[in-house]
Amino acid sequence: MNICVIGSGYVGLITGTCLAEMGNDVICVDNDKEKIKKLLNGRTPLYEPGLEELMLSNISEGRLKFTDDIEHAVKSSVACFIAVGTPSGDDGSCDLTYVLAVANSIGKAMNEYKVIVNKSTVPVGTHIIVKREIEKNYTGAFDVVSNPEFLKQGAAVDDFLKPDRVVIGANSQKAIDIMRDIYNPFVRTGHPIIIMDTYSAEMTKYAANAFLATKISFANEIANICENVGANADLVRIGMTTDQRIGPQFLFHGLGYGGSCFPKDVKALVKTASDFGMEANILKAVDNVNINQRHIFIDKILNRFDGKVEGLTFALWGLAFKPRTNDMREAPAITVINKLLECGAKIRAFDPKAVESAKSIFGDKIYYASSSYDALDNADAVLLLTEWNEFRRPNFDKMKTMLKNPIMFDGRCQYEPSRMKERGFEYISLGYKNES
Repeated sequence: MNICVIGSGYVGLITGTCLAEMGNDVICVDNDKEKIKKLLNGRTPLYEPGLEELMLSNISEGRLKFTDDIEHAVKSSVACFIAVGTPSGDDGSCDLTYVLAVANSIGKAMNEYKVIVNKSTVPVGTHIIVKREIEKNYTGAFDVVSNPEFLKQGAAVDDFLKPDRVVIGANSQKAIDIMRDIYNPFVRTGHPIIIMDTYSAEMTKYAANAFLATKISFANEIANICENVGANADLVRIGMTTDQRIGPQFLFHGLGYGGSCFPKDVKALVKTASDFGMEANILKAVDNVNINQRHIFIDKILNRFDGKVEGLTFALWGLAFKPRTNDMREAPAITVINKLLECGAKIRAFDPKAVESAKSIFGDKIYYASSSYDALDNADAVLLLTEWNEFRRPNFDKMKTMLKNPIMFDGRCQYEPSRMKERGFEYISLGYKNES
């Protein structure tokens, strides 16, 4: 099938590449000419395991193309996927500026029936707004469907190629048939294509992300209580999650969630509820717990040094909001670094993939280490902020020789407090009492 994907960011690039992998002829559109040049040369602007190899393969086979000519892409396609950003406004609302600009351009380019697929995360009812925007420039037949993405950064290619489910919100059989043709190759192992009305599909994306965010904030709330009453948050987690009704996923405590989805989507759902005269009390608490978790961690650092960190050097392990990505959007590291810099501290930071992202945020305000051990050189303490695999089994003896003081603040609760004490470290984490 001939498909265009408008927006070649994280969701758009993965969507276009994976659709091409199943034999479709895909044109990815972006208005950034420099990005298009890089993509045509097989260079991805983001780090996602397996993406670059898949992209290069499909470019070489002629199934995947890139352009800034949206008119040509729309005219050449049966299905047009909208995959542009929907940033948060100051009030938490979802900004549809880019979505509506694309819809307007699609309307101007339309030449026959097409399915317009909303892949961007948008508030309930956006399909109606997109339809009206297209109708400003096109009076023929078309359908707007909702097809939310459920991609985990760091595993997004596998998530797309082998989805747990595909959700399609559509109000016409013709559109449903086209969408089934697109997605049938991805669900041959029996995972479902779920057809529903468009309002429900738009809501499903927000509900899923908000629930996962709730699990993370719940785990952090329990960990904070554990720390104060003298319980071990890890043991409590194991005791909880072995109950099959609860399960283990997304119940690890730490610095909380970040990234492009959970923070934005929770806020947007709170705003949607407010627009309909409702109070989303649980979701407000989820957001508050998540923000507060970073400050609890920062307070531990400041309290350890009696609030006097001016002139001290901190080694940071991890900048991305999670491992296996270079994404720093809403990353806890940003909050931690900004506060320490504000207090006069110096930062030596290392991340396997997110250094360039960090440079765009901090410039020359911090030192970018070439390795995890380079970051430790003469530092007063080390802070673990992202749980990359290479931080799981470091050489602790070497660490002690490089640090001024063997002090570790673990924001991801990766090590056992008793073992860290045996290794000679003062170990300060979350969810435990008397770690050092």
